[in-house]
Amino acid sequence: MKCLFVLATIAILAGIATPALAAGPISVVAAENFYGDVAQQIGGVDVRVTSVLSNPDQDPHLFEASPSVARAISAARVVIYNGVDYDPWMTKLLGATRSTDRAVIVVAELAGKRTGDNPHIWYDPSTMLTFAKALADRLSTIDPDRSTAYRERLARFGQSMTPIQAKIAVLRKSLAGTPTTATEPVFGYMFDALGMQVRNRSFQLAVMNSTEPSASDVAAFENDLKTHTVKLLVYNSQASDPIAERMMSLAKAAHVPVVGVTETEPPGLTYQQWIASELDAIDHALPR
Repeated sequence: MKCLFVLATIAILAGIATPALAAGPISVVAAENFYGDVAQQIGGVDVRVTSVLSNPDQDPHLFEASPSVARAISAARVVIYNGVDYDPWMTKLLGATRSTDRAVIVVAELAGKRTGDNPHIWYDPSTMLTFAKALADRLSTIDPDRSTAYRERLARFGQSMTPIQAKIAVLRKSLAGTPTTATEPVFGYMFDALGMQVRNRSFQLAVMNSTEPSASDVAAFENDLKTHTVKLLVYNSQASDPIAERMMSLAKAAHVPVVGVTETEPPGLTYQQWIASELDAIDHALPR
């Protein structure tokens, strides 16, 4: 230990930073906690992650960034956000705290999404796998000495996603073509993965964009519930809206199964556990 201390001291005095002393944890800021969670899984002890949106009781659409968020972004080496107008406050903060030494990952761009597309892209497991690989690549570029560790963690993450993909494949066999509806398009990409037939899309978009659904859209939604045309209603349990709550009440009165999903990863769960739990909820809600 004494020799190591002497060698480190000599290196510092000579102006040569040893890898152990020079490379502390890489500062990572993620706009949403599911990206932050995956970043922690890929980065491990070699990163220090701050997730901005992490409260499952908070409506992400009403979020306003604080000065502390701006400071965290200013000091970050890697910044991750969703894009496609889901977290526009990130674009503003990045513009106000410019840095030539900061890596920015916009997950929507990795997924090939554009403005107007459903922004809830984390409900597509393939998007999260693409994001994880892009992050491992970026971290390896910043910190090549630990590239092997990042690659190993990426491989473990990919393996941990295999049961989710298998669960989706099994459910798709029984749920493909099943008519379903939702108060918002939060679960849209997972509906697509399960092959389910989604109805009332224009109603969902109106609620997501905080506009009033048309009378015809409301009537069609109500009719789908009352006549059991749809077999499931999924609602955003994180955002309250009177018209959405009305549809939930109608669904329960008509004995249409109702499942709540969130836009923020619940505390105490990994991304994998969160998605698996929601797939289980869908599975249990629908009769085989």
